[in-house]
Amino acid sequence: MEHGNTEHKTHSHGYGIYVLVWLALIALTSITVTVAGVDFGKLALPIALFIAAVKSALVINYFMHIKFEDPIFKVFLLLSGVTLLVIFILTFFDVFYR
Repeated sequence: MEHGNTEHKTHSHGYGIYVLVWLALIALTSITVTVAGVDFGKLALPIALFIAAVKSALVINYFMHIKFEDPIFKVFLLLSGVTLLVIFILTFFDVFYR
């Protein structure tokens, strides 16, 4: 009794890439803490958000294995990110124009 296509793709990087991504996450966290301690004025928030976006991209791509998933998963992930961005923008407009 055959159940269709039983081929299963496995994508493994090996432990080396995971250690490198982990070290990058630690380095980016250290940079975030440093940015919080230095007075960058109005640039502090955009810098911290950019670093957080890079860290989340690393986690999503490597630890959550989205890099190797079907395109539909990437579309839904992008859609949820755009939805979150719209919510942030609407919230900022509400706060700035009160």
